[in-house]
Amino acid sequence: MEHTPQPPPSSIKTPRFKFNHWNRFLDHVNDGMMDNIPITSYNVKTTCSSPLHKCGVTKECRMKGCQKMKVNESAWPATVSSLTEDFTGLGVAKGMTLLVHSSLKSLNRWIVGGPPAVIHALEEAIGEEGTLVMPTHTSDLSDPTLWENPPVPKAWWDTIRKEMPAFDRDLTPTWGMGAVAECFRKQDGTHRSNHPQVSFAARGPEALFITGDHSLPYGLGEQSPLARLYDRNAWVLLIGVNHDNNTSLHLAEYRSDYPHKKQTKLETACKVNGQREWVSFDDISFDTEDFIEIGQAFEQASGLVRIGTIGDATVRLMPQRELVDYAKYWMDSYRWGQ
Repeated sequence: MEHTPQPPPSSIKTPRFKFNHWNRFLDHVNDGMMDNIPITSYNVKTTCSSPLHKCGVTKECRMKGCQKMKVNESAWPATVSSLTEDFTGLGVAKGMTLLVHSSLKSLNRWIVGGPPAVIHALEEAIGEEGTLVMPTHTSDLSDPTLWENPPVPKAWWDTIRKEMPAFDRDLTPTWGMGAVAECFRKQDGTHRSNHPQVSFAARGPEALFITGDHSLPYGLGEQSPLARLYDRNAWVLLIGVNHDNNTSLHLAEYRSDYPHKKQTKLETACKVNGQREWVSFDDISFDTEDFIEIGQAFEQASGLVRIGTIGDATVRLMPQRELVDYAKYWMDSYRWGQ
């Protein structure tokens, strides 16, 4: 495939690996993590009296006032059957190995069954011979010195490092991945890779191949589920999210030799020989600022991205190998900035 060069970006920055805890908490709320119901609009009350409205751990609101959900009654509900038809119509096919990134709220539809309905529809579309994969990242299991918005007091750092529970692939919830991925990781027969920050979950014939032997250093590189997906000619499905959530582009970052690539040290709590330890490991500093530009350039240059809508969500289906190869080429060519 010939690649059509695109104009270089005006500037490239290499940001710190940021962990925006408050905004990601709000993403959990807005994406239905609290109750698996897509939120379409809000009415604010001062107290919560509805038994159907679960404001966190108790019925007392954890935020200022109670965000009461409304149903989008102007459109017909989405169901397993309708979603399966939508995915199939876009090009999701039997036997695919499919990496899915999703935002439930982006559909702006009442989904009969919530996140499980989306998972059942995806599995129906790829069939028993297909393998479904989702990111189950836990970026909150990290060095507290990197936490921002809000940061935690410096006096807490040593306590956090000492007391933070180690990653447990069965117990540790996802962070900022949305309701569908959190639901999927708990499905019977799903396998989760053993990385404390950038794990993936997979279910299907290729699940063990994809999730096994996930290295701690360079966790989205050559010894990661992303590289195994590349080996299997997998597809990427973006449901209501853009290319800045397209994790496969990180594999291109490892493979590219752009001049300002930087090495870094990351820290986390994990089990070593069965014992909880606070460890450090090598990785690269990620830069997602040009991911949307790279994705758009790939769409225009390759013609391989199938774009449609489900509800109000824009949905993109693309081959992962060609995406990664093009992104490496783009980064080699245009990531010139310091």
